Amino acid sequence: MAKINPNKNYIKVDKSMKTLPILLKNQKILLIGGGLVALQKAKVLQENNINFSIISEKLNEQILFTTKKIKIKKIKLKDIKKYFIIIDATGNKKVTDKLLNYKKKHNVLLNIVDKPQFCDFYFMALTKNKPLQIAVSSNGASPTAAKYFRDKCEKLIPDDITKYLDEKKKQRNLGFIDIKGTKKELKSKVYLVGCGVGDAELLTIKAYNIIKKVDIVLYDHLISDEIMRLVPKDTKQIYVGKQKGHHSSSQDEINKLIIKYAKKGLKVARLKSGDPFVFGRGAEEMQELAKENITVEVISGISSSISAPALAGIPVTARGYASSFSVVSAHLKGNHVNLDWCELLKKKNHTVVVLMGLSRVQEIVEESKKLHIKQDTLCAIISNASRDNQKTIITSLKNLEKDALKANRPAILVFGKVVNFNIYNDNV
Repeated sequence: MAKINPNKNYIKVDKSMKTLPILLKNQKILLIGGGLVALQKAKVLQENNINFSIISEKLNEQILFTTKKIKIKKIKLKDIKKYFIIIDATGNKKVTDKLLNYKKKHNVLLNIVDKPQFCDFYFMALTKNKPLQIAVSSNGASPTAAKYFRDKCEKLIPDDITKYLDEKKKQRNLGFIDIKGTKKELKSKVYLVGCGVGDAELLTIKAYNIIKKVDIVLYDHLISDEIMRLVPKDTKQIYVGKQKGHHSSSQDEINKLIIKYAKKGLKVARLKSGDPFVFGRGAEEMQELAKENITVEVISGISSSISAPALAGIPVTARGYASSFSVVSAHLKGNHVNLDWCELLKKKNHTVVVLMGLSRVQEIVEESKKLHIKQDTLCAIISNASRDNQKTIITSLKNLEKDALKANRPAILVFGKVVNFNIYNDNV
Protein backbone atom coordinates (compact mmCIF):
# COMPACT_ATOMS: atom_id res chain seq x y z
CA MET A 1 0.00 0.00 0.00
CA ALA A 2 1.42 3.37 -1.03
CA LYS A 3 2.35 5.81 1.72
CA ILE A 4 0.72 9.20 1.58
CA ASN A 5 2.84 12.22 2.29
CA PRO A 6 0.39 14.77 3.77
CA ASN A 7 2.79 17.61 3.05
CA LYS A 8 3.20 16.86 -0.67
CA ASN A 9 1.62 19.32 -3.11
CA TYR A 10 0.76 21.70 -0.31
CA ILE A 11 2.16 25.22 -0.04
CA LYS A 12 3.35 26.40 3.33
CA VAL A 13 1.35 29.46 4.33
CA ASP A 14 2.72 32.23 6.51
CA LYS A 15 0.10 32.60 9.24
CA SER A 16 0.83 36.32 9.51
CA MET A 17 -0.47 36.72 5.95
CA LYS A 18 -3.96 35.37 6.72
CA THR A 19 -6.05 38.47 6.14
CA LEU A 20 -9.70 39.21 5.48
CA PRO A 21 -10.37 42.10 3.07
CA ILE A 22 -13.52 43.93 4.22
CA LEU A 23 -15.20 47.29 3.72
CA LEU A 24 -15.83 49.40 6.81
CA LYS A 25 -18.73 51.86 6.90
CA ASN A 26 -18.90 55.02 9.01
CA GLN A 27 -15.17 55.03 9.69
CA LYS A 28 -13.57 57.34 12.24
CA ILE A 29 -10.00 57.67 11.05
CA LEU A 30 -7.09 59.57 12.54
CA LEU A 31 -3.90 60.13 10.56
CA ILE A 32 -0.91 61.07 12.73
CA GLY A 33 1.89 62.85 10.88
CA GLY A 34 2.25 65.61 8.32
CA GLY A 35 5.25 64.67 6.17
CA LEU A 36 5.53 63.08 2.73
CA VAL A 37 4.56 59.62 3.99
CA ALA A 38 1.46 61.03 5.67
CA LEU A 39 0.67 63.00 2.50
CA GLN A 40 0.64 59.78 0.49
CA LYS A 41 -1.88 58.17 2.87
CA ALA A 42 -3.95 61.37 3.01
CA LYS A 43 -4.24 61.41 -0.79
CA VAL A 44 -5.49 57.81 -0.82
CA LEU A 45 -8.17 58.67 1.75
CA GLN A 46 -9.13 61.86 -0.08
CA GLU A 47 -9.38 60.17 -3.50
CA ASN A 48 -11.79 57.63 -2.02
CA ASN A 49 -13.94 60.25 -0.28
CA ILE A 50 -13.03 58.93 3.20
CA ASN A 51 -13.69 61.18 6.20
CA PHE A 52 -10.48 61.55 8.25
CA SER A 53 -8.61 63.89 10.59
CA ILE A 54 -4.93 64.79 10.90
CA ILE A 55 -2.82 65.62 13.95
CA SER A 56 0.80 66.68 13.53
CA GLU A 57 3.27 69.23 14.86
CA LYS A 58 4.56 69.98 11.35
CA LEU A 59 2.70 69.83 8.04
CA ASN A 60 3.65 69.48 4.39
CA GLU A 61 1.87 72.33 2.55
CA GLN A 62 0.17 69.92 0.13
CA ILE A 63 -1.48 67.96 2.95
CA LEU A 64 -3.54 71.05 3.81
CA PHE A 65 -5.62 70.41 0.66
CA THR A 66 -6.61 66.84 1.62
CA THR A 67 -8.91 67.59 4.58
CA LYS A 68 -10.18 70.52 6.66
CA LYS A 69 -9.92 68.50 9.89
CA ILE A 70 -6.34 69.30 10.87
CA LYS A 71 -4.83 70.04 14.27
CA ILE A 72 -1.27 71.34 14.45
CA LYS A 73 -0.05 70.02 17.78
CA LYS A 74 1.88 67.26 19.52
CA ILE A 75 -0.11 64.01 19.68
CA LYS A 76 -1.48 63.01 23.10
CA LEU A 77 -3.46 59.91 24.09
CA LYS A 78 -6.55 61.95 24.87
CA ASP A 79 -6.59 63.07 21.19
CA ILE A 80 -7.20 59.55 19.90
CA LYS A 81 -10.02 58.39 22.20
CA LYS A 82 -12.85 59.00 19.70
CA TYR A 83 -11.14 57.19 16.81
CA PHE A 84 -11.45 53.51 15.87
CA ILE A 85 -8.87 53.48 13.05
CA ILE A 86 -5.46 55.09 13.61
CA ILE A 87 -2.67 55.51 11.08
CA ASP A 88 0.81 56.33 12.36
CA ALA A 89 2.80 57.99 9.57
CA THR A 90 5.26 59.79 11.85
CA GLY A 91 8.16 57.32 11.69
CA ASN A 92 8.68 58.21 15.35
CA LYS A 93 9.37 55.16 17.57
CA LYS A 94 8.11 56.95 20.69
CA VAL A 95 4.74 57.62 19.06
CA THR A 96 4.56 54.03 17.80
CA ASP A 97 5.31 52.59 21.27
CA LYS A 98 2.71 54.86 22.84
CA LEU A 99 0.06 53.65 20.32
CA LEU A 100 0.93 49.98 20.79
CA ASN A 101 0.56 50.33 24.57
CA TYR A 102 -2.73 52.16 24.11
CA LYS A 103 -4.01 49.32 21.91
CA LYS A 104 -3.54 46.78 24.72
CA LYS A 105 -6.49 48.30 26.61
CA HIS A 106 -8.58 49.77 23.78
CA ASN A 107 -10.38 48.36 20.75
CA VAL A 108 -8.67 50.14 17.90
CA LEU A 109 -7.16 49.18 14.55
CA LEU A 110 -3.61 50.39 13.98
CA ASN A 111 -1.59 50.88 10.83
CA ILE A 112 2.06 51.68 11.52
CA VAL A 113 3.38 52.78 8.13
CA ASP A 114 6.25 50.61 6.84
CA LYS A 115 5.99 48.35 9.92
CA PRO A 116 3.74 45.49 8.71
CA GLN A 117 4.48 43.40 11.83
CA PHE A 118 2.63 45.98 13.94
CA CYS A 119 -0.30 46.53 11.56
CA ASP A 120 -3.86 45.38 12.15
CA PHE A 121 -4.70 46.30 8.54
CA TYR A 122 -2.95 47.24 5.31
CA PHE A 123 -3.73 49.83 2.70
CA MET A 124 -4.76 48.19 -0.52
CA ALA A 125 -4.08 49.59 -3.99
CA LEU A 126 -7.50 50.81 -5.12
CA THR A 127 -8.90 51.53 -8.55
CA LYS A 128 -10.61 54.90 -9.05
CA ASN A 129 -13.63 55.55 -6.88
CA LYS A 130 -16.53 54.17 -8.92
CA PRO A 131 -19.51 51.97 -8.03
CA LEU A 132 -17.34 49.01 -9.06
CA GLN A 133 -14.00 49.19 -7.29
CA ILE A 134 -11.11 46.72 -7.19
CA ALA A 135 -8.64 46.54 -4.31
CA VAL A 136 -5.31 44.71 -4.58
CA SER A 137 -3.18 43.82 -1.57
CA SER A 138 0.28 42.28 -1.17
CA ASN A 139 -0.32 42.05 2.60
CA GLY A 140 2.26 44.74 3.10
CA ALA A 141 5.00 42.82 1.26
CA SER A 142 5.21 44.99 -1.88
CA PRO A 143 2.99 48.06 -2.41
CA THR A 144 4.63 48.47 -5.83
CA ALA A 145 3.46 45.01 -6.94
CA ALA A 146 -0.03 45.75 -5.63
CA LYS A 147 -0.18 49.01 -7.63
CA TYR A 148 1.05 47.24 -10.78
CA PHE A 149 -1.73 44.65 -10.68
CA ARG A 150 -4.24 47.32 -9.58
CA ASP A 151 -3.53 49.17 -12.83
CA LYS A 152 -3.95 45.94 -14.80
CA CYS A 153 -7.31 45.28 -13.13
CA GLU A 154 -8.51 48.83 -13.67
CA LYS A 155 -8.34 48.33 -17.44
CA LEU A 156 -10.93 45.55 -17.08
CA ILE A 157 -13.59 47.94 -15.77
CA PRO A 158 -15.78 49.34 -18.60
CA ASP A 159 -16.00 53.14 -18.89
CA ASP A 160 -19.80 53.01 -18.68
CA ILE A 161 -19.90 50.77 -15.58
CA THR A 162 -21.78 53.39 -13.51
CA LYS A 163 -24.72 53.42 -15.91
CA TYR A 164 -24.70 49.62 -16.11
CA LEU A 165 -24.66 49.12 -12.32
CA ASP A 166 -27.40 51.69 -11.78
CA GLU A 167 -29.62 49.67 -14.10
CA LYS A 168 -28.68 46.40 -12.34
CA LYS A 169 -29.45 47.98 -8.97
CA LYS A 170 -32.95 48.90 -10.17
CA GLN A 171 -33.48 45.31 -11.36
CA ARG A 172 -32.19 43.89 -8.07
CA ASN A 173 -34.54 46.12 -6.06
CA LEU A 174 -37.39 44.66 -8.11
CA GLY A 175 -36.22 41.14 -7.23
CA PHE A 176 -34.75 40.31 -10.65
CA ILE A 177 -31.24 38.80 -10.68
CA ASP A 178 -29.89 37.40 -13.96
CA ILE A 179 -26.45 35.91 -13.22
CA LYS A 180 -25.87 34.37 -16.66
CA GLY A 181 -26.97 37.50 -18.49
CA THR A 182 -24.77 39.67 -16.32
CA LYS A 183 -21.69 37.60 -17.08
CA LYS A 184 -22.30 37.84 -20.82
CA GLU A 185 -23.02 41.57 -20.75
CA LEU A 186 -19.89 42.38 -18.77
CA LYS A 187 -17.56 40.28 -20.85
CA SER A 188 -18.03 41.63 -24.36
CA LYS A 189 -18.19 45.05 -25.94
CA VAL A 190 -17.61 46.39 -29.43
CA TYR A 191 -16.35 49.87 -30.26
CA LEU A 192 -16.88 51.39 -33.69
CA VAL A 193 -13.97 53.83 -33.61
CA GLY A 194 -13.80 56.80 -35.94
CA CYS A 195 -10.12 57.28 -36.82
CA GLY A 196 -10.39 60.41 -38.93
CA VAL A 197 -8.27 60.95 -42.02
CA GLY A 198 -5.04 59.34 -40.82
CA ASP A 199 -3.14 61.84 -38.66
CA ALA A 200 -2.88 60.22 -35.22
CA GLU A 201 -2.98 63.67 -33.57
CA LEU A 202 -6.49 64.16 -34.97
CA LEU A 203 -7.82 61.15 -33.04
CA THR A 204 -10.11 61.96 -30.14
CA ILE A 205 -8.69 61.17 -26.69
CA LYS A 206 -11.45 58.57 -26.27
CA ALA A 207 -10.53 56.83 -29.55
CA TYR A 208 -6.87 56.78 -28.49
CA ASN A 209 -7.69 55.26 -25.08
CA ILE A 210 -9.92 52.58 -26.60
CA ILE A 211 -7.28 51.57 -29.16
CA LYS A 212 -4.89 51.09 -26.26
CA LYS A 213 -7.14 48.87 -24.13
CA VAL A 214 -9.10 46.49 -26.39
CA ASP A 215 -8.25 42.82 -27.05
CA ILE A 216 -8.92 42.77 -30.81
CA VAL A 217 -8.53 45.41 -33.53
CA LEU A 218 -10.14 45.03 -36.96
CA TYR A 219 -8.81 47.48 -39.56
CA ASP A 220 -8.65 48.13 -43.31
CA HIS A 221 -6.35 49.88 -45.79
CA LEU A 222 -7.80 53.32 -45.00
CA ILE A 223 -6.38 53.23 -41.46
CA SER A 224 -2.94 54.85 -41.58
CA ASP A 225 0.27 53.15 -40.48
CA GLU A 226 0.70 56.00 -37.99
CA ILE A 227 -2.52 55.04 -36.20
CA MET A 228 -1.79 51.32 -36.39
CA ARG A 229 1.51 51.92 -34.61
CA LEU A 230 -0.53 53.03 -31.60
CA VAL A 231 -2.01 49.54 -31.24
CA PRO A 232 -0.15 47.62 -28.47
CA LYS A 233 1.97 44.72 -29.73
CA ASP A 234 0.05 42.18 -27.66
CA THR A 235 -3.31 43.23 -29.17
CA LYS A 236 -4.57 40.90 -31.90
CA GLN A 237 -4.81 42.73 -35.25
CA ILE A 238 -7.04 41.48 -38.08
CA TYR A 239 -7.00 43.02 -41.54
CA VAL A 240 -10.45 43.24 -43.16
CA GLY A 241 -9.55 45.44 -46.10
CA LYS A 242 -12.11 46.42 -48.69
CA GLN A 243 -9.70 47.83 -51.26
CA LYS A 244 -10.83 48.04 -54.86
CA GLY A 245 -9.09 45.54 -57.15
CA HIS A 246 -7.87 43.32 -54.30
CA HIS A 247 -9.35 40.37 -52.44
CA SER A 248 -11.27 41.75 -49.50
CA SER A 249 -13.70 40.71 -46.80
CA SER A 250 -17.36 41.33 -47.54
CA GLN A 251 -19.37 43.39 -45.08
CA ASP A 252 -21.18 40.24 -44.02
CA GLU A 253 -17.85 38.53 -43.27
CA ILE A 254 -16.68 41.53 -41.26
CA ASN A 255 -19.90 41.52 -39.24
CA LYS A 256 -19.48 37.82 -38.46
CA LEU A 257 -15.87 38.35 -37.36
CA ILE A 258 -16.82 41.15 -34.98
CA ILE A 259 -19.62 39.06 -33.48
CA LYS A 260 -17.39 35.99 -33.22
CA TYR A 261 -14.77 37.72 -31.08
CA ALA A 262 -17.31 39.67 -29.02
CA LYS A 263 -19.06 36.41 -28.08
CA LYS A 264 -15.75 35.10 -26.77
CA GLY A 265 -15.94 37.79 -24.11
CA LEU A 266 -13.40 40.11 -25.73
CA LYS A 267 -13.30 43.86 -26.19
CA VAL A 268 -13.31 44.53 -29.95
CA ALA A 269 -12.47 47.74 -31.79
CA ARG A 270 -13.54 48.10 -35.42
CA LEU A 271 -11.38 50.95 -36.70
CA LYS A 272 -13.23 53.09 -39.22
CA SER A 273 -11.82 55.79 -41.45
CA GLY A 274 -13.38 59.20 -40.84
CA ASP A 275 -16.58 58.94 -38.81
CA PRO A 276 -18.33 55.55 -38.48
CA PHE A 277 -21.72 57.03 -39.42
CA VAL A 278 -20.65 59.16 -42.39
CA PHE A 279 -20.73 56.70 -45.31
CA GLY A 280 -18.76 54.27 -43.16
CA ARG A 281 -21.17 51.31 -42.85
CA GLY A 282 -21.05 51.71 -39.10
CA ALA A 283 -24.85 51.65 -39.01
CA GLU A 284 -24.91 48.21 -40.64
CA GLU A 285 -22.40 46.83 -38.15
CA MET A 286 -24.31 48.32 -35.23
CA GLN A 287 -27.56 46.73 -36.46
CA GLU A 288 -26.00 43.27 -36.64
CA LEU A 289 -24.49 43.62 -33.16
CA ALA A 290 -27.84 44.75 -31.74
CA LYS A 291 -29.46 41.58 -33.12
CA GLU A 292 -26.97 39.56 -31.06
CA ASN A 293 -27.53 41.70 -27.92
CA ILE A 294 -23.88 42.77 -27.97
CA THR A 295 -23.09 46.12 -26.38
CA VAL A 296 -21.72 48.55 -28.93
CA GLU A 297 -20.37 52.09 -28.57
CA VAL A 298 -19.78 54.47 -31.46
CA ILE A 299 -16.78 56.79 -31.15
CA SER A 300 -17.12 59.77 -33.45
CA GLY A 301 -14.22 60.65 -35.72
CA ILE A 302 -13.35 63.64 -37.90
CA SER A 303 -14.93 63.02 -41.30
CA SER A 304 -12.83 63.69 -44.41
CA SER A 305 -15.84 65.60 -45.77
CA ILE A 306 -14.90 68.49 -43.46
CA SER A 307 -11.28 67.87 -42.47
CA ALA A 308 -9.87 67.24 -45.96
CA PRO A 309 -11.06 70.59 -47.40
CA ALA A 310 -9.85 72.35 -44.25
CA LEU A 311 -6.42 70.73 -44.51
CA ALA A 312 -6.28 71.88 -48.14
CA GLY A 313 -7.18 75.46 -47.20
CA ILE A 314 -10.73 75.22 -48.57
CA PRO A 315 -13.56 76.30 -46.24
CA VAL A 316 -16.75 74.43 -47.14
CA THR A 317 -18.66 77.59 -46.26
CA ALA A 318 -17.34 81.14 -46.64
CA ARG A 319 -19.19 84.45 -46.73
CA GLY A 320 -19.88 85.45 -50.32
CA TYR A 321 -18.88 82.02 -51.64
CA ALA A 322 -21.09 79.38 -50.01
CA SER A 323 -23.89 79.60 -47.45
CA SER A 324 -24.52 75.84 -47.35
CA PHE A 325 -22.86 72.55 -48.24
CA SER A 326 -23.79 68.92 -48.94
CA VAL A 327 -21.89 65.72 -48.34
CA VAL A 328 -22.69 62.92 -50.78
CA SER A 329 -21.32 59.58 -51.87
CA ALA A 330 -20.85 58.61 -55.51
CA HIS A 331 -20.81 54.94 -54.54
CA LEU A 332 -23.80 52.80 -53.58
CA LYS A 333 -24.14 49.26 -52.25
CA GLY A 334 -23.36 46.61 -54.86
CA ASN A 335 -20.78 48.83 -56.62
CA HIS A 336 -23.51 50.99 -58.18
CA VAL A 337 -22.92 54.65 -58.99
CA ASN A 338 -24.90 57.42 -57.31
CA LEU A 339 -25.52 60.53 -59.43
CA ASP A 340 -28.74 61.84 -57.87
CA TRP A 341 -26.80 64.61 -56.17
CA CYS A 342 -25.51 66.17 -59.41
CA GLU A 343 -28.48 68.57 -59.48
CA LEU A 344 -26.89 70.25 -56.44
CA LEU A 345 -24.11 71.55 -58.70
CA LYS A 346 -26.64 74.04 -60.12
CA LYS A 347 -27.38 75.47 -56.68
CA LYS A 348 -26.02 79.00 -56.16
CA ASN A 349 -23.50 79.63 -53.35
CA HIS A 350 -23.38 75.95 -52.47
CA THR A 351 -20.51 73.51 -51.89
CA VAL A 352 -20.75 69.82 -52.71
CA VAL A 353 -18.28 67.39 -51.12
CA VAL A 354 -18.19 64.00 -52.85
CA LEU A 355 -16.82 60.94 -51.08
CA MET A 356 -15.75 57.84 -53.02
CA GLY A 357 -16.07 59.74 -56.28
CA LEU A 358 -12.59 59.57 -57.84
CA SER A 359 -13.31 56.33 -59.69
CA ARG A 360 -16.66 57.74 -60.91
CA VAL A 361 -15.51 60.98 -62.51
CA GLN A 362 -16.47 59.84 -66.03
CA GLU A 363 -20.08 59.22 -65.00
CA ILE A 364 -20.13 62.48 -62.99
CA VAL A 365 -18.97 64.53 -65.98
CA GLU A 366 -21.44 62.82 -68.34
CA GLU A 367 -24.33 63.44 -65.95
CA SER A 368 -23.32 67.10 -65.51
CA LYS A 369 -23.50 67.58 -69.29
CA LYS A 370 -26.96 66.00 -69.43
CA LEU A 371 -28.10 68.42 -66.72
CA HIS A 372 -26.54 71.37 -68.57
CA ILE A 373 -24.28 72.25 -65.68
CA LYS A 374 -21.57 74.79 -66.54
CA GLN A 375 -18.37 72.93 -67.36
CA ASP A 376 -16.22 75.68 -65.87
CA THR A 377 -17.59 74.74 -62.41
CA LEU A 378 -14.58 74.51 -60.13
CA CYS A 379 -13.52 71.25 -58.50
CA ALA A 380 -10.74 70.32 -56.09
CA ILE A 381 -9.36 66.79 -55.82
CA ILE A 382 -7.82 66.26 -52.39
CA SER A 383 -5.79 63.07 -51.96
CA ASN A 384 -4.36 61.53 -48.77
CA ALA A 385 -5.53 64.36 -46.54
CA SER A 386 -3.38 64.91 -43.40
CA ARG A 387 -0.68 62.48 -44.58
CA ASP A 388 2.83 63.19 -45.82
CA ASN A 389 1.77 62.66 -49.44
CA GLN A 390 -1.29 64.94 -49.29
CA LYS A 391 -1.98 66.56 -52.67
CA THR A 392 -4.58 69.02 -53.93
CA ILE A 393 -5.41 69.45 -57.60
CA ILE A 394 -7.60 72.37 -58.71
CA THR A 395 -9.55 71.69 -61.88
CA SER A 396 -13.04 72.05 -63.39
CA LEU A 397 -15.75 69.75 -64.70
CA LYS A 398 -14.31 70.22 -68.18
CA ASN A 399 -10.87 68.86 -67.19
CA LEU A 400 -11.91 66.58 -64.33
CA GLU A 401 -11.41 63.25 -66.13
CA LYS A 402 -7.92 64.18 -67.31
CA ASP A 403 -6.75 65.61 -63.96
CA ALA A 404 -8.27 62.75 -61.97
CA LEU A 405 -5.64 60.46 -63.53
CA LYS A 406 -2.97 62.42 -61.62
CA ALA A 407 -4.63 61.88 -58.23
CA ASN A 408 -4.12 59.02 -55.76
CA ARG A 409 -6.64 57.33 -53.48
CA PRO A 410 -8.11 57.89 -50.99
CA ALA A 411 -9.44 61.18 -52.32
CA ILE A 412 -12.49 63.43 -52.15
CA LEU A 413 -13.94 65.91 -54.64
CA VAL A 414 -15.04 69.43 -53.70
CA PHE A 415 -17.27 71.40 -56.10
CA GLY A 416 -18.10 75.09 -55.76
CA LYS A 417 -16.73 78.63 -55.67
CA VAL A 418 -15.01 77.98 -52.31
CA VAL A 419 -12.31 76.16 -54.25
CA ASN A 420 -10.96 79.65 -55.05
CA PHE A 421 -10.04 79.96 -51.39
CA ASN A 422 -7.40 77.24 -51.78
CA ILE A 423 -3.89 78.41 -50.86
CA TYR A 424 -2.04 75.08 -50.65
CA ASN A 425 -2.85 73.50 -54.01
CA ASP A 426 -0.23 71.82 -56.19
CA ASN A 427 -1.89 72.59 -59.46
CA VAL A 428 -3.99 75.74 -60.02
